Amino acid sequence: MTETTQTQGRTTIAPEVLVSIAKLSAMSVPGVFHMAPVPTQVSTLLKPRGTDGVNISVTGNLVTVDLYLILNNDVNVREVSKSVQSRVARAIREMVGLEPGTITIHVEDIHYS
Repeated sequence: MTETTQTQGRTTIAPEVLVSIAKLSAMSVPGVFHMAPVPTQVSTLLKPRGTDGVNISVTGNLVTVDLYLILNNDVNVREVSKSVQSRVARAIREMVGLEPGTITIHVEDIHYS
């Protein structure tokens, strides 16, 4: 019996998809109130694609993420940040099969009701 291997083509992922995955994953963590805007100097200097509190850079198979967050006032900032990092890394790995690199959390504000 002869086996024939066919290539099935290639899959490309729009950067906006990675931004959506990172944003939705971060927002699903209890204690995250909202995404903060990416500071102008960061988005101008680095030039990676960023929007709505997410700055993404892809190099080869490695995804680097900067998240700009507004947290609720009644949370432990360190614990929430670690949870966000873990959830975003897992989502990137499981949903698109890329390797999460550095996931940096920038707490831009605290929300008081």
